[in-house]
Amino acid sequence: MPAAMAGGTGGAGGGGSRALDCRSFWKAGAFESASAPPREFHDALEAGDFDRARVHPKFLHTNATSHKWAFGAIAELLDNAVDEICNGATFIKVDKSVNLKDNSTMLVFQDDGGGMDPEGVRRCMSLGFSTKKSKKTIGQYGNGFKTSTMRLGADAIVFTRANRGSNVTLSIGLLSYTFLRRTMKDDIVVPMLDFKIQDGHIVPLVYGSQGDWDSSLKIILEWSPFSSKEELLQQFKDIVSHGTKVAIYNLWMNDDGLLELDFEDDDEDILLRDQDKASGGVTKAQKEIVQQHISHRLRFSLRAYTSILYLKKFENFQIILRGKPVEQIRIADELKFKKLVTYKPQVAHDSQVVSVKVDVGFAKEAPVLGIFGMNVYHKNRLIMPFWKVLQEGSSRGRSVVGVLEANFIEPAHDKQDFERTPLFIRLEAKLRQIILDYWKEKCHLIGYQPVDPQLRSQYKAALKDSGNPGPKSQQKASTSRRTGGHTSNLLPETYDDTEVIGLTANGSGSRVRSFGQAQENSMEPVGLDENSVDIGSEGALDPNIMEKLSEENIGLFTRREELRQRDTQLRQTVGELEQQLAETKKKCAQLADDLRIRKSQQQQQPPYI
Repeated sequence: MPAAMAGGTGGAGGGGSRALDCRSFWKAGAFESASAPPREFHDALEAGDFDRARVHPKFLHTNATSHKWAFGAIAELLDNAVDEICNGATFIKVDKSVNLKDNSTMLVFQDDGGGMDPEGVRRCMSLGFSTKKSKKTIGQYGNGFKTSTMRLGADAIVFTRANRGSNVTLSIGLLSYTFLRRTMKDDIVVPMLDFKIQDGHIVPLVYGSQGDWDSSLKIILEWSPFSSKEELLQQFKDIVSHGTKVAIYNLWMNDDGLLELDFEDDDEDILLRDQDKASGGVTKAQKEIVQQHISHRLRFSLRAYTSILYLKKFENFQIILRGKPVEQIRIADELKFKKLVTYKPQVAHDSQVVSVKVDVGFAKEAPVLGIFGMNVYHKNRLIMPFWKVLQEGSSRGRSVVGVLEANFIEPAHDKQDFERTPLFIRLEAKLRQIILDYWKEKCHLIGYQPVDPQLRSQYKAALKDSGNPGPKSQQKASTSRRTGGHTSNLLPETYDDTEVIGLTANGSGSRVRSFGQAQENSMEPVGLDENSVDIGSEGALDPNIMEKLSEENIGLFTRREELRQRDTQLRQTVGELEQQLAETKKKCAQLADDLRIRKSQQQQQPPYI
């Protein structure tokens, strides 16, 4: 982030003494505070301040528990910036900075959207009321900012600049759980400051009384990372004409006293420290494949998660994480043997017909990588990544991945799930059927025998007519073909989905290829052999057998590559030797000619007397 965010010198307050005693998010809500004496309620009633509901500071924490996952909270803040694309936003930066009052890490978000005017920033931050007493600027509109910031840290400060015609305003707001807890408040107070640009100068904008404005400034300087008004205004220097900057500090820690968010292991990423990074697979190579796949990495890598967070690729907008733009990935583009399925859910009897397009296919690492699931988006935003609509343990549906945008159902509050309505339950059943139908139709393309009896008989007949090679050679060919479409670092790029090994080497696999073409229309499949492992009529394959086959596949491909390299070296050596032989023969011929010439000359010379 720009140096301005870390600018300024340390000052009184805001240091380690200002942090909460408990820095673990899931424990920070357990505290007792003294109730206000009855006399205070009476005074408030007399002052006309009792015409509103009070909101206790505990609610900030309770409200934030809707985000079970820290990345879900970050996604909420990214959504706010994406929503600003219509107002000219071209980027959202996510980075860390330093709170110079106590040297702690801050999480900073900055966008160049339209910014918020004084009324807008109050709508964004208010839960109960701010120190500004105007009824026009007190409201409760939206909840995402409060839940997300408070889930990531105990405190957040907002800097926003808005340009509404000739009216340019600068606003600062502080949402501080630490301030409310340490001062034993029984109501949520959100101090705010407003400025305006007048004749090229920044001047205070006072809505209530000057005393209220000064009080807000004092609270912000005492409980924020900044020690003076000049330091606060310095934060607007990199907000050129409009935009918003949010700094979240006093970040939550885990039970070991380490930050929940890890900024150190990867300079270009933000990681979740306590996420389980264990992965399946028997061999080291398999585990590396699993660990590098997006379905695993999104659990703990913010860069991986944000790369698939939005369904459509942005044209003029970037998510810049730790100074490096996030490369967007469309999961549907990563599938092989892809098929498009149309689903028309019955939303309501009197509503228009809804049509949902579902892209379904095999993961490019199939079947070595057994991930599966549906990626469900809502209005371009990922809600459920790799949702397992099938039960674990069955090989049916192995490596099948789908993508769809379900705008006809409503997401849950944290946007990481959907409300469990009858419509959602019907969607789950439909997606399960789509996966099973796809598996039944195309499982033979990744090394399984066809599930359908008629297809299986055609399949075996085609294999029988292809020459019926011996069991040993068949097994090697089949295990090699099972990972023919793998595009990871494990296999060379030349091994693609259309390569036919073994059976078609002598041209005898034409009927197998024709059978595949009949099933795949224009898609040329891999030829398979008769002695592939039998998975039964339900298409089930024992997981232990699959792991052994996968391990054997990897060994065979590794051995094959070694032999290919050795063959190349031998061919090169033979070529060099042949060239040397040719040169040697040429020299021998020249020497033979020279010898004949010399002998002829000696015979023509007269003998000495």
